[in-house]
Amino acid sequence: MTRHIHLGPSILAADFLHLGDQIEAAQAAGADFIHVDVMDGRFVPNISFGLPLLEATRRATTLPIDVHLMMVEPGLWVQRFAEAGADIITIHVEADPHLHGTLRLIEESGAAPGITLNPATPIVMLEEVLPMVRQVLVMCVNPGFGGQTFIPAALDRIARVRDMIERRNPSCRLEVDGGIKASNVGRAVSAGADTIVAGSAIFSPDRPIPEAMADMRAAIRAALAPAGR
Repeated sequence: MTRHIHLGPSILAADFLHLGDQIEAAQAAGADFIHVDVMDGRFVPNISFGLPLLEATRRATTLPIDVHLMMVEPGLWVQRFAEAGADIITIHVEADPHLHGTLRLIEESGAAPGITLNPATPIVMLEEVLPMVRQVLVMCVNPGFGGQTFIPAALDRIARVRDMIERRNPSCRLEVDGGIKASNVGRAVSAGADTIVAGSAIFSPDRPIPEAMADMRAAIRAALAPAGR
């Protein structure tokens, strides 16, 4: 049976004037989750949005909400993000010297814990906490801004993280984010990703959301098809 690849749009690329409508359109087009990037202007050189927007997103959808905290001292905030509607909360290995404790706090708050790392951070940094997380996010760009170009070296990192997951925590999802579009999503899936985040490839002023979602799904199906079919 063909494995299901989870696909979720990142609202960082959405039109905030029509955010509720865009989230509704993505859900109707078959999105599996909604991705929310939280940037604090310290860990990354940008500020995005916080709790009020997450609460509004929660009201706009019945889908799981996947929150990526690009911020220092995430342990101070995970309880509030869980209360605001986050189903999954992902933190960076570089941002928290007490990863184990913060990941436990995420779980105790009722959300699923996730872990991620920047493109140049050695993946061995995941190893000690991998058994306790539900999701690993491999960043395919340097976090902080949407619309960046996919870093090709991320494909090798995806494959190596997939191998680590199979050895240490086979039920853990492997998510990718950054520069993902229909032309490269197949390579990410072939490398081992099972959860895809896409921003500008889905929320674009140049094409309808259902059409963009359909193109992503077609590329994923092509990557999963047996050779020669």
